[in-house]
Amino acid sequence: MKSKVLVINPGSTSTKLAVFSGKSEAWSDLIEHTSEDLKGFERIVDQLDWRRQLIVNAVKEEDFSLENFAAIVARGGLLDPIPGGTYRIDETMIDDLRTGKNGEHASNLAGIIAYNLAREKGISAFTVDPIGVDEFEPLARLSGLPELQRRCQSHALNLKAIARKTADTLGTELEKVNLIGAHLGGGFSIAAMKQGRIVDVNNANQGGPYSPERVGTLPILDLVEYVYQSDLDLQSLKKRLIGKGGLAAYLGTTDGRKIEKMIENGNKKAELVYEGMIYQIAKEISAMAGVLSGKVDGIFLTGGLAHSIYVMHGVKKRVKFLAPVRIYPGAEELRHLAYGALRVLQGVEEAKDYDEERRKLDAQQFQSIN
Repeated sequence: MKSKVLVINPGSTSTKLAVFSGKSEAWSDLIEHTSEDLKGFERIVDQLDWRRQLIVNAVKEEDFSLENFAAIVARGGLLDPIPGGTYRIDETMIDDLRTGKNGEHASNLAGIIAYNLAREKGISAFTVDPIGVDEFEPLARLSGLPELQRRCQSHALNLKAIARKTADTLGTELEKVNLIGAHLGGGFSIAAMKQGRIVDVNNANQGGPYSPERVGTLPILDLVEYVYQSDLDLQSLKKRLIGKGGLAAYLGTTDGRKIEKMIENGNKKAELVYEGMIYQIAKEISAMAGVLSGKVDGIFLTGGLAHSIYVMHGVKKRVKFLAPVRIYPGAEELRHLAYGALRVLQGVEEAKDYDEERRKLDAQQFQSIN
C-alpha cells in the first residue's frame, strides 16, 4: 500500500510543501514569492497555473513521482460552513474555491491544484479542518441582533490537531474530554471544545482579545462613531482593524520579542499593553469555561506566541485554577494536514462529502432559528 502523501499549503507570499511517508516527514520546502513575482496577477486565482508549475517542478527536483503518492492533501480554503474532519476534494468544492464564493485567499488555490494533479494521476485529494469548520451549538450563534448571526471562523486545523495531542497526553480519546484551546498567532482563536467539537470560539477577525495585529472586541457604539467620523475607505478601515490593530496599533510592532525587550528596558507603555493582551486572553479562556459549565479536562496554548515564556507564564498564572495547562508552541500545519489524510487512508476515519455536510448543517441551522 502506498504510504506517501504530498502536502500543499499556499500563503499570500509563499508556498509550503512537504512529503510524509506515514507519520515521518520525508521532505519539506518553502517557495517564497516576491512582490515582483506577484505584481502581474490581478486576482489570486490568476496565480493558479503559475503556482501549480512551481509545485510540480519542486517535487520533480527531489525525484518524487506524483504517481507514487497515495494522496495529495491541501490546506482548506474559504469554504461554506461544515463540520470538522477530512474531506474528499470534489467538483463542488472546487467551484466554490475557484469563484471565491466565500472570499479570495491564497489557500483557495491549494484545493484546486491538489484536485487537478490527483485526478491526472488517479490518486486521492483531501483537505482537512478548513477555516470554515462550524460546529456551533444554537446558543452560540445568537448575537443580540437578529440580522447578524455569530459565525464560526477559527484556526480549526491547529486547534483540532493540538486537541488530539492533548487528549493523548491525558491518556484518553478526544471524544471523551472537554478542552479549551487557544491558538495565539497574528490573530487569536480561543475555543470551547466539547468532545472534539468546536462548540464556541471567538471569530479571530471580529472579536475576542486584541492580538499582535487585530483589534478584537471593541466598544460597539464608540466603533460606530469612529467609522462615521473616519475618512478611511472600506478596505483601509478593514486593514486598520485586522492588519494594523492590537499590538501594532499601540506599539508599532507585532514582534513579541521586540516588545519584551522594550519591557526589559523599562518601557511602561509596552508593559501595560502586553499585559493587557495577556489579561484578555485569560478572560476569554475563562469565558469558554462557562460554555462548558466548568467541566474542563484541560487547557492548551499553541501558535507562535506560545514560544514566549513571558506570555505563557502570564496566561497560565491566571487560568490554571480552571484545569491543567499544556503548552504546544508553533503550528505544524503541514504535519496536521498529512495526518488527516493518513487517518482516512488507514481506515481510522471516513472522508466526508462537502456538499452533503454543508446541506446537513444548513438544515440544522434553519431548524434552530425556526
